[in-house]
Amino acid sequence: MKIPVQSNNPDVGFQIAPMIDVVFVILVFFMSLAAQIRIEQILQTKLPGVSVAGTATEFVDEQIVQIGQDGEVTLNEEIYDSPTSRDMPQLTTTLGQLKASSDAAKNKLVVTVISHPDSPYYRTIDVLNSLAVAGVTNVTFTAEGDES
Repeated sequence: MKIPVQSNNPDVGFQIAPMIDVVFVILVFFMSLAAQIRIEQILQTKLPGVSVAGTATEFVDEQIVQIGQDGEVTLNEEIYDSPTSRDMPQLTTTLGQLKASSDAAKNKLVVTVISHPDSPYYRTIDVLNSLAVAGVTNVTFTAEGDES
């Protein structure tokens, strides 16, 4: 009877168990990474980086029109037209120039109308007509209060 000779390097064959372990670890890694990507998309988070402005910063050009108790109209503390003038040609021309200048600079023109509580109502309408002729569409109103 012969005894089989055993070598120092026996052929154990292909081991599948370690391969399955490695594939399972890689699968868990990619599954957890995919869950994080989905959360980032839902929260719309972005990493810090170079910031590019999408639109230009909008500057507002504010002009103040005041209507006095006697019907006197001032634009930025400069008197325009007489209190009896209903067409207000000086104010209309100046407002038109301000509107054109603001449009050329791509700024927003805002006119604030401040009326004295005792000023005639028709004078406010005259100022609004002048603003409409000049093409000014952004108008805000305030009324002077007693500051005693």
